[in-house]
Amino acid sequence: MRKRFGNPQLGKESSHRWAMFRNMVTSLIHHERIMTTTPKAKELKRIADKIITHAKKYHIDKNNQHRTLAGAVVRERSAMTKLFDILGPRYAHRPGGYTRVMKLQLPRRGDSADMSFIEFVDRKGELRPAIINKAMEAAAKAI
Repeated sequence: MRKRFGNPQLGKESSHRWAMFRNMVTSLIHHERIMTTTPKAKELKRIADKIITHAKKYHIDKNNQHRTLAGAVVRERSAMTKLFDILGPRYAHRPGGYTRVMKLQLPRRGDSADMSFIEFVDRKGELRPAIINKAMEAAAKAI
């Protein structure tokens, strides 16, 4: 049997899927934690990490190209402001892994879909603290 790799289709057309993920990234930036189905959360993690990387790179070298690329995904000006003023500096010295997907124990009541929280790590009020490895600890001490 041939396996499919890449984007899961989630039962939606590509334009609908892309619009949905743009809305979800904007909501994730505003609220810093959202609840959604597990397949959507796993795909959203890839997109959100790329957007945070653009904000981090903009914070380091002030290249407007990163702002333009992130602006193609994020829908609201207030979310862009928060992305580049708060989230970019927060993750400036983190090498990756800006989001976390945590599966919930109980499925959704109506259709029994597996549900998950997706949240940013290293923030106040997070459900589980981030694991600090030795490389991140050494980078934090070098600052």
